[in-house]
Amino acid sequence: MRDPKYDILFEPVKIGPVQTRNRFYQVPHCSGMGYRYPNAEARMRGIKAEGGWGVVSTQETEIHPSSDLSAANEGRLWDDSDIPNLKLMSDAVHAHGSLAAIQLVHGGINAPNRYSRLAPISPSNGVVSNDDPYQAREMDKADIATFRQWHVDAAKRAKKAGFDIIYVYAGHDMTLLQHFLLARHNHRSDEYGGSFENRLRLFREVIEDTKEAVGDTCAIAVRLAVDELMGSDGFRCEVEGKDIIEALADEPDLWDVNISDWSNDSQTSRFAKEGYQEPYTAFVKSITTKPVVGVGRYTSPDKMVELINKNHLDLIGAARPSIADPFLPLKISEGRLEDIRECIGCNICVSGDNTNSPMRCTQNPTVGEEWRRNWHPERIQKVRIPKKYLIVGGGPSGLEAASSLIKSGNDVILADASDYWGGRVTLESKLPGLAEWSRVRDWRIWQLQQVPNAELYLKSKLTSEDLLSYGVENIVLATGASWRADGVGRIHRAPLKYLNSNRILTPDDVMAGKLLDDMSKGPIVIFDDDRFYMGSVLAEVAVKTGRKVVFISSTPTVSAWSENTLEQSRIQSKLMNLNIEIITSHKLCNHQDKQLSISCLFTEKILQIECETLILVTSRIPNDILWRELSTKKDTWKDMGIETVTRIGDCLQPGLIAMAVQSGHKFVRAVEEQQEDLFKREDQNYPRN
Repeated sequence: MRDPKYDILFEPVKIGPVQTRNRFYQVPHCSGMGYRYPNAEARMRGIKAEGGWGVVSTQETEIHPSSDLSAANEGRLWDDSDIPNLKLMSDAVHAHGSLAAIQLVHGGINAPNRYSRLAPISPSNGVVSNDDPYQAREMDKADIATFRQWHVDAAKRAKKAGFDIIYVYAGHDMTLLQHFLLARHNHRSDEYGGSFENRLRLFREVIEDTKEAVGDTCAIAVRLAVDELMGSDGFRCEVEGKDIIEALADEPDLWDVNISDWSNDSQTSRFAKEGYQEPYTAFVKSITTKPVVGVGRYTSPDKMVELINKNHLDLIGAARPSIADPFLPLKISEGRLEDIRECIGCNICVSGDNTNSPMRCTQNPTVGEEWRRNWHPERIQKVRIPKKYLIVGGGPSGLEAASSLIKSGNDVILADASDYWGGRVTLESKLPGLAEWSRVRDWRIWQLQQVPNAELYLKSKLTSEDLLSYGVENIVLATGASWRADGVGRIHRAPLKYLNSNRILTPDDVMAGKLLDDMSKGPIVIFDDDRFYMGSVLAEVAVKTGRKVVFISSTPTVSAWSENTLEQSRIQSKLMNLNIEIITSHKLCNHQDKQLSISCLFTEKILQIECETLILVTSRIPNDILWRELSTKKDTWKDMGIETVTRIGDCLQPGLIAMAVQSGHKFVRAVEEQQEDLFKREDQNYPRN
């Protein structure tokens, strides 16, 4: 039963000629699927409509080959041949009574055109925005007129594809329209450059063109970055952002407002909390009479109601929360607030687009698998005859396996040797900035605590003999992995025999408090060959000791893989502001007494640095001793009543928390739905010569 205070969230909102069924709006977001995987894309979006999102949007959709974003898997609407793929998505959304929105885009200098090989275009001559060694050409007036026609043509195709809301997009420093608005990109001296009104001209024209072309039945939305967090070097919400909205206040049917660039708009929970965009977007409703949607990684229905009541937003926008829980609106409607799978703000979903691959989610292991594996985020096939499972290890994979087994109708015993649930999630959530990661543990523990057929035991260290003697038919080993202390990783593929083990700590040691207990006074050196978040958060812990901290990276930048989660620049800035000495592109060479020798990966020049405590962040090794011991006794399993013994998560393959969660989920799907480790492939549907 829904609490009446949330009724306001389920009111319809009129957007031009269309009307939403509620105030929940999945704003455009990338998926890593796009034009290459249209069935997967459509199914993923359709499930959100099923889960109650009143508006479901595409990702950015290229309007012309001169906006080719290859190798990224975005949407494409280059010509009529792209209409059927996009109609799959609009049909899937309409099937559940929701509106389908499409975000049309021309990337300008952000489109390198690696596939089409057309010259990138720009308001003015200049380099493209990535590292490709070529430039964009300045558009003349004929080019501008042609671009306007491209946008009109794409809008008409979008209407044929069944979309209800069509975007004019000027945000994230990724679009040609925004490049015309920005003085740093637009150096023109004609009527499309110079003054604010001139730089606004093309944006205004494209909005008018789109309304004239399709506005009779389709709503026209504008997505605008009102602030770029660059001070006077970019848009400021109180100046340029306000000026644009005042100038165009009631021309579109909807304002979708955010901050730019993408790394600002989609900040991780490590650096920004729920609602962080509110100070920048709060002014918009006071200027326009048209509905406004905005984002802030909102998962709290109380916060959503507050935003509506104080006239900040008309529609609650979401990208990442809609990925973590596609059924968030329905759960609020049904009064199941505790059942909401809240986004943890880790941006593993974002990494899919940045690695040109279907996205994954730490909280939702089914995302990206809806079509190819037929996984549903809320449903698992029920068993006809319940079985009993003993899961050893209550970390992310063990918790996910246990909760999914319960959902499928089985009986579960979950045992962990420690005195807390969550495994690495619990430990890592205590590190600086990672507190919201504990939601991975909390949601699953809550699920298990609601049912009578889940037995939960802490402080239960089990041996292989114990497991054999219990006679439980199915044993699942989710015993995790441990950080190595021998230096083995990407740079050093074999153990380093010269390491002084008395002066070495691993991330496990630091998370256990050993660094803070260390009474040493000399420098702490962190060698990061893991290349993601762990080395940098441990550096923040090390600074709290008051000792000198040196951060050595095997890559040219700190936490290099975090480029994929949009965090790299913030991480490196944070360490620099903490006065941590950073040495990049080096590997370990020797370790004697309190001296550490490192060598440059390019010149091999040796550098000696003082090091009293060395923290190695290199790689992990599975805690699979139970597996190895049970494997040697496999011939006794049947006599002991054991049918299966399975490894999952980090015990099988150390990796991301998201991978551990999916490993636990995939195990249950394979058992209960008799799925082999296969999936449907869209590339097999293409004709072959």
